[in-house]
Parts: sequence; structure tokens; C-alpha cells
Amino acid sequence: MRIPLPESLRPSASSEGGPAPTRDAATIALVRDGERGLETYLLRRRSTLEFAPGVLVFPGGGVHDADRQVTRWTGPEPAAWAERFSCDEETARGLVVAAVRETFEESGILFAGGSDGEPVLAEMAGLVAERRALDRRELDFGEFLAAHGLVIRADLLGPWAHWVTPTFEPKRFDTRFFVAAVPAGHEAGDLPGEADRAAWWPIADIWPELESGSSMMLPPTSVTCGELDGLTVDELPAAVAARAFHRIEPKLIDVDGQLFLDYALEVP
Repeated sequence: MRIPLPESLRPSASSEGGPAPTRDAATIALVRDGERGLETYLLRRRSTLEFAPGVLVFPGGGVHDADRQVTRWTGPEPAAWAERFSCDEETARGLVVAAVRETFEESGILFAGGSDGEPVLAEMAGLVAERRALDRRELDFGEFLAAHGLVIRADLLGPWAHWVTPTFEPKRFDTRFFVAAVPAGHEAGDLPGEADRAAWWPIADIWPELESGSSMMLPPTSVTCGELDGLTVDELPAAVAARAFHRIEPKLIDVDGQLFLDYALEVP
């Protein structure tokens, strides 16, 4: 599959120098059923940010060293995630924990529960300060979970895709995409510092926004939305189980003087 190179990426594509190293990252496409079909939660990154300014993104971010050490866990073990992600167990643990932590920091939705495994209802009035402390890295996520008697609910997450930032970008991520239905009773909280807007979007309404230029997305986000479009929450488990999980690293190609990103799958 090929798409024209987005205007926002053209300055990077014309730069010279070798590829920057990648950083492990994780993101969750939060979804729920709505009147106009499946909805997803998107944040708009502030225009002043160095990476992806002004674009719509799912909650997510880079893996911290401490994420790899969190052991409060229920659901598929890190070994199972490592096999799915084609990585070592420590990295797999970090990816799952980072996905849950970043989503909590950026949306207030927490995929964690008590020892009985039930999802926890995030009481935002009591957790806003802790979300901000986590975001500033003043609070360890493992310590936060222990203080509230919580464990990661890895069983609520579905592996969806593996995208690597193109080599011409100055800031690169090796990102695993998860998909997860929002647990009953959870509501999104206040905005994180990196976003100036956040909302639940009917996926069917995203395409006119992108075509008109009113909103922007990086290709991994728009492709993921396209793959989720038309599904329901009840259909998600079967869709996750049926997916082939391949690494995708878009390549820059020139076709008759026009630049395109080519999304060839890297099949193991």
C-alpha cells in the first residue's frame, strides 16, 4: 500500500544524515460503541511540540525503564506477549505496562483492577494529582498500583499492530498498538500537558475531517482507524485473534518525481 507523503513529513524527508535510533513505545486505541458506530478516543497534540505537532493521536508514549520492572499483573503473562511481539519478555512487560500507564496519564482510563481481577472505577477527583505526578515522573507506576491494591489487567488489551517510524524522521519510535474497549463506568478525565483537545470520535466522522485538512493524523493512526471502522466492541476479540501481527516500517519512495510512503509488511 502507498500513500502520498503527508505535508507535515516533507521537511524531515528532505533532511540528510543517518537514521536515528528507535525507542520502544506503546499506544492503545480506546474504543466504545456509539450511535454512529465505533468511537475512538483521540487527543490533539499541541502545535508547539517537537514531535507530531497538531496531529490527532491515541493515548500512548515511550516505555520507561521502570515499566519493565512492574510485576503487579493479571492476564496473559509477559512470555505470551513476547511471542506475539517478537521481543524478549522484559521488553514485552514494558510495552504492556507503558500502554496502561500512558493511557491512564493521558485519559484517566485505567486498565487495572483489584486482586479479584475486576476493573477499577477511576475516581478522578482523587487521582488527578497522581496522574500528573506520573506524567512528570515524580511517581513510580508500580508504587502507585501497590498503594491502591491494583494489578495490571493485561487481559483487557488486544495486540493490534507494530509500526516503526520511517528512517528519515529525526525522532523514531518502535511502537506496538493495542486496542481495548473502555471498561464500564470509566470516563475520560482532564487533558494532559501535551494535548490541547481530546474527544470521542465516531470513526466514520474522521475521514471528512482529514480530507478537508481540518484535522491531521500520522499514517499509523489513520490506518488503525480504518481497520477498526465498521467493527463493534463485541466483534473486537475475534478481530484481534484473526490478525496477523507484522512489523511495518514505511519506506520513502519516489514515483515520477512524487514522494510516497510504501507500507510493505515485514513478514517473519
